Amino acid sequence: MVYIEIKDNIYKQKYIHHVYFSAMKVIDKALIDILVCPISKKSLSYDEKTNELICEESGLAYPVRDGIPVMLPEEARKI
Repeated sequence: MVYIEIKDNIYKQKYIHHVYFSAMKVIDKALIDILVCPISKKSLSYDEKTNELICEESGLAYPVRDGIPVMLPEEARKI
């Protein structure tokens, strides 16, 4: 009986965790306004199709993974 309760509790935690990260796939507009390109220091635009932050000045597209922008130049894609 205790095992089933623990198992159900773990299942609920995984389910809540999954729902949380599903919501985090969308990047916050306020965060986009704050972030700048680490190379050019210019503002970024968000491309929903590719889920990337685009810097026209430096010609780089920074990926957004699980709602978190990866602002490393070595992770960026050249456009």
